[in-house]
Amino acid sequence: MKIGICGGTFDPVHVGHLAVAELVREEFGLDRVLFIPSGKPPHKDLTSVTDPIHRLNMVQCAVSTNPNFEAVSIEVERRGYTYTVDTLKQLHELYPKGTEFYYIIGADVVMDLLKWKSTEEVFTLTRFIALMRPGFQDEEFKTRLTYLKSEYDVNITGFEAPLIEISSTFIRDRIKNGKSVKYFITEPVEGYIKENNLYI
Repeated sequence: MKIGICGGTFDPVHVGHLAVAELVREEFGLDRVLFIPSGKPPHKDLTSVTDPIHRLNMVQCAVSTNPNFEAVSIEVERRGYTYTVDTLKQLHELYPKGTEFYYIIGADVVMDLLKWKSTEEVFTLTRFIALMRPGFQDEEFKTRLTYLKSEYDVNITGFEAPLIEISSTFIRDRIKNGKSVKYFITEPVEGYIKENNLYI
């Protein structure tokens, strides 16, 4: 079984997240893509992050129409800071032996992988798919990929994905200013945001 992983704050989840995940799922023949909202991300100012239950619920709303997508609550349920290494170890316990995991990351994250907690253990637990915009020719990125593969034996593949310039910050700002977010987020997510008076 081949399982994709999309991690992040998802505050809120938007159509860019969903479109790219579907492209990757099809291109790499993934059986499922797990969307895992972070519970208590160590790199975020938690005073500015929406309650994790709301973020999880929005992801559940967003993926409900795609049988190949699944919202996963393990980081929301975990106490303390949530680290990728703990999530991956838990996923290996939950799925059958031999399951291959593919962690989907942005090209920018490649430069910071060695800063992750227990980096070398993470590299043994998952493969990586690094999203690059079409025509991406960053030499520093290519050098980094080569270095990670040769020095740490990281299984990492670059994948050209359309540049969808939508951000959660953009969506929150539009809602706060009373502007439409139609087509930037799914209708169920928009309904959930209105029902719970989020981002106003």
